[in-house]
Amino acid sequence: MAKPRFPESERPKERKPPWLRVRVPLSPELDQTRGIIRRGRLHTVCEEAACPNLGECWSSRHATFMILGSVCTRACAFCNVATGRPQGVDPDEPARVAKAVAELGLRHVVVTSVDRDDLDDGGAGHFARTIESIRAASPGATVEVLTPDFLRKQGALETVIEARPDVFNHNIETVPRLYRTVRPAADYEHSLAILARVKDAAPSIFTKSGLMVGLGEEREEVRGVLDDLRRHGVDFVTVGQYLQPTLRHIGVARYLPPEEFDEIRTEAEARGFLMVSATPLTRSSHHADEAFEKLREARERALRR
Repeated sequence: MAKPRFPESERPKERKPPWLRVRVPLSPELDQTRGIIRRGRLHTVCEEAACPNLGECWSSRHATFMILGSVCTRACAFCNVATGRPQGVDPDEPARVAKAVAELGLRHVVVTSVDRDDLDDGGAGHFARTIESIRAASPGATVEVLTPDFLRKQGALETVIEARPDVFNHNIETVPRLYRTVRPAADYEHSLAILARVKDAAPSIFTKSGLMVGLGEEREEVRGVLDDLRRHGVDFVTVGQYLQPTLRHIGVARYLPPEEFDEIRTEAEARGFLMVSATPLTRSSHHADEAFEKLREARERALRR
């Protein structure tokens, strides 16, 4: 049995508070979603990252597709996705994703991926082909990408921008002080910079980022991240509770009560984001279709002022 990654995770997992206990609804729609994903030989972040909202989303026939395989080249302290040496890129995957999107009848599609530091472009070309395939199969669908940081991958970000996703999401994940522990292979300033580069290159693309809390950050540090994201042109920010996937992952420092998330949401809204989602169970792609409609409406209101 593998040793825990972090000494603090050797203690038993703390019991979740009542507001984080989620019942998985059983429904024919959930089974249908699972069947479409299995037949397409596709991966979803819902399963690979052990998302607490899987049952709710799949029962609504919504899933977040994870391309470029299920093995990540990085080992972030919070993430449940497997780490190791990935297999080659599957050239047929974009078409299979597009077929599943059409079968599910999705009007808004979220596509993410593992980190692929082994690829010259970090997988950016595969993102672009997936966007193009979805639009060919479902012309009315909007596309949101949640990308890795493409660190040291020259031209990769521009490849994704040229494919013109409707939303470009890249999660900042945590406060700068905790990067060395939580996200050791990433760079806070680089992550901010790619969000700004997307907005500069294509102002019509909505930019989005997410932050986990409960990892030991201070409230003033959260405010600092919100300030940084807004200063770099981010339109939509999500804030959710970190949940320890296994005893091998970094432990939860604190479970924030719902009222504290309300305070964070108020603080974020005061900074001028077009859209803010901050609840214990908020995740990047949770209710992404509804959020996208609200985001468009918020932009239209802002332009009329």
